[in-house]
Amino acid sequence: MDKWIKIALIFTLLIFSLEGFAQKQRFPKPEFGTGYSQPTPVTPEPRALALEYTDVIVLLIVLSLSSWIAIKDRSRKKMLWLSVFTLLYFGFYRDGCICAIGSVQNVALTIFDPGYAISITTLLFFLLPLIFTLYFGRTFCAGACPLGAIQDLLIVKPLSLPEWLRKTLGILPYLYLALAVLFAATGTDFIICRYDPFVGIFRMDAAFHMVIIGIAFLLMGMFVARPYCRFLCPYGVLLNWMSKFSKWHLAITPAACIQCKLCSDSCPFDAIDYPTDEKQVKQRIWGVNRFLVYAVLIPLWIIIGGYAGSKAHVWISKANPKVYLAELLISKPEVRLDEKNLDVQAFLSSGKSMEMLVDEASVIRRKFYFGGWIAGGFMGLVIGMTLLNQIIFRTKKDYQPNKGNCYSCVRCVTYCPVKN
Repeated sequence: MDKWIKIALIFTLLIFSLEGFAQKQRFPKPEFGTGYSQPTPVTPEPRALALEYTDVIVLLIVLSLSSWIAIKDRSRKKMLWLSVFTLLYFGFYRDGCICAIGSVQNVALTIFDPGYAISITTLLFFLLPLIFTLYFGRTFCAGACPLGAIQDLLIVKPLSLPEWLRKTLGILPYLYLALAVLFAATGTDFIICRYDPFVGIFRMDAAFHMVIIGIAFLLMGMFVARPYCRFLCPYGVLLNWMSKFSKWHLAITPAACIQCKLCSDSCPFDAIDYPTDEKQVKQRIWGVNRFLVYAVLIPLWIIIGGYAGSKAHVWISKANPKVYLAELLISKPEVRLDEKNLDVQAFLSSGKSMEMLVDEASVIRRKFYFGGWIAGGFMGLVIGMTLLNQIIFRTKKDYQPNKGNCYSCVRCVTYCPVKN
């Protein structure tokens, strides 16, 4: 039955998409005869304050419903329909903006730039999912995230990835988070929003390469469930941390587990922890020695990561427009004569001197240097803790959802033969 519901939902979304495309053809962009190219908007038009608060209220309602369904009602069908509403409202209707994932950058810029003030609605979009996750687990991912919903609806035949591959790819969201905070803190770019693979689908308008990336993620997601959520989403890092300390969390069975393993087979995200193997218990003494070695090496990993990040700051800082422009004008002075280079011509007509541009670029590059130390040290800590976690285990008697990785999608509850 769920399979037919999914097919109907996907068909509905396709009709919705074609209707939006048809509207764009009825009202095409104006043609210019001067060779001017109409720029693609990065963000949708700002909304009235009342409508922004409406979005917050809708988010709060969806989070409450998602948490209630996951913890109390335990209905996969209701969670599925809720995620469809989220996709239609926050995805297609709201053009994927504002979203909790991108709000990480607004918070980072607010902290490091005294001239920037985050709006209360953006701050709420950042905080509300984290607060709910701290109490109920990752119910935001289950029914309130449009990026997760569009991937979840297209899961066809999910494959189980090897544990070593999952853990290796699991480092990427930390790297993405570190770079996103670094770029936002230095005022360079909001890379989470710029390279959102699904925002072009939501807005029916994106650069060709982003369309290809978005389609690739959706096609990949048919067999590797939620690839963006699992192996790239930077906000997922924060949700993972909060969920590990959640007061309540989705439970597979309301009574004693009968060890049937159906829940593990049903989870497309490999988020079910197995009962502890007796061999692991016997190897615990040997694991203590490895634990001590890995724990001692963590400070070394932090230093190595920080040093690598500081060395990479020259290359990474070129992503900043001012740094790039200063280097371009210094290395290629003849570019001043290029009338087609709008950035150069805008600078020359601004009245600023070359010394002023170089000074501004130097300040930004110093920020990248110190930020590189912090971001690199953070990644060193992540690598050290990842290695340490390979030998840390907690004794488990039953099949249980991993509190950090579980998306509370309620699939496992449907398959569990033990009922309320």
